[in-house]
Amino acid sequence: MSRLPTPIPTWLRWQAAALGALAVACALTTTGCTSLSPEALEPTDQPVTAVAFENARGEVSAGKSAAIVQSLERSAGDSDILDKHLAVEQAINADSPLVLGNKLTLLQDGPATYAAMFAVMREARDHIHLETYIIADDEVGQQFADLLLAKQAAGVPVRLIYDSVGCLNTPRAFFDRLRAGGIQVLEFNPVNPLASHQKAWRLNNRDHRKLLVVDGRIAFIGGINISEAYSSGSSIHLSGPKATGDAGWRDTHLQIEGPVVAEFQKLFLDTWQKQKGPALATGQPFPRLEPQGDNIVRAIGSAAGDPRSLIYLTLLSAIQHAEQRSHLTIAYFVPDPQLMAALTAAAQRGVDVKLILPSHTDSWATFHAGRSHYGALLRAGVRIHERRGAVMHAKTATIDGVWSTVGSTNLDWRSFLHNDEINAAVLGRDFAAQLEAMFARDLAESNAIDLKQWERRSILLRLQEWAARLAEYWL
Repeated sequence: MSRLPTPIPTWLRWQAAALGALAVACALTTTGCTSLSPEALEPTDQPVTAVAFENARGEVSAGKSAAIVQSLERSAGDSDILDKHLAVEQAINADSPLVLGNKLTLLQDGPATYAAMFAVMREARDHIHLETYIIADDEVGQQFADLLLAKQAAGVPVRLIYDSVGCLNTPRAFFDRLRAGGIQVLEFNPVNPLASHQKAWRLNNRDHRKLLVVDGRIAFIGGINISEAYSSGSSIHLSGPKATGDAGWRDTHLQIEGPVVAEFQKLFLDTWQKQKGPALATGQPFPRLEPQGDNIVRAIGSAAGDPRSLIYLTLLSAIQHAEQRSHLTIAYFVPDPQLMAALTAAAQRGVDVKLILPSHTDSWATFHAGRSHYGALLRAGVRIHERRGAVMHAKTATIDGVWSTVGSTNLDWRSFLHNDEINAAVLGRDFAAQLEAMFARDLAESNAIDLKQWERRSILLRLQEWAARLAEYWL
């Protein structure tokens, strides 16, 4: 008796479809692909493989991985949707593991985030690794500096990477004080070409990551820099139709405990090495990590020199394969043609696409360049809301209630072309529900943009949008 052919698992069919879709998208939209970088959207040439997980002991067996997928499907309610997002994740990020056993804590705004960071750093015993776009010489920056110096003096090695452009307003004396206290301080891609760590000086390549790793056991990532601007009621200069002189910053950060912290540590050390930081003579960067929770997390890093922006590909594909809803909260929104196509196509096929964007901002050009795309998005059915009363600086997304991301990456050309960025992608309904609840609270504090009213906006606003859009590649 002949045997029936083995059925192809759903996740494998979705993974093949995901790879095919990426290939077709690039072939049919060459301008969109090359607009970001020549190979930014090149499909992976790796063979389709099973969804693989790792835990505290390393790679999980194929049988256990299949059981995990089945368990996720039961909790997701719609197995095809989860299968699809698992397949897309695996196709794009085959070299970055989906790691089991993590505990995630959502942190809203600067005060809560700083309090959590300080509490963890005070307990540091082996090392503190901090990578940030901005660390300001203000009250918040000095609190960080004082604590870092105290830990270094207590025998805990501290290493700091800061971005040269992001810290242009931070006096050199601030960093000299840290160095004098024994902290290893590394300036990312110095503005001064004579101080460059690289053979090729690339002024536009910036380190936009916000990453803190303590003892190799706890990591923090998100959108929050180290500055008084993120404290409640901070005074900042705003531009936009609802600009005020006194507004807080609305942002989201994430505290991570568990085995995936090792992946974030690898990303820090990779940057440290590329920027010619001194060899690590002390500390144990990769301690034995035990499970701390039930979250499945993938650490995703992208750098300006990478041939493919994995963060861009991952988010773009998640939107392309969305079936129910795509809810995104974004600080700086300047979409390229591929992202515009993905958002409008999703809305046109019935996906609930909602964007929460700033109503005022610290970047005039980015604000108006993003608004120049509102008409096309609204006509396609995308619903746009602008956050009132605060500077929206968060970068989060939830897709179909099963896939989520939190990180430093905006939806603009700068994030995908010119910056080093870092995100966490999370699979599962529980964390997605937490982000959805946060999204709902922000939505209640936002104004919906009505298409008819938008089309009646002033000539002055239209001129500002036109002018800003001319420079969107650099924004």
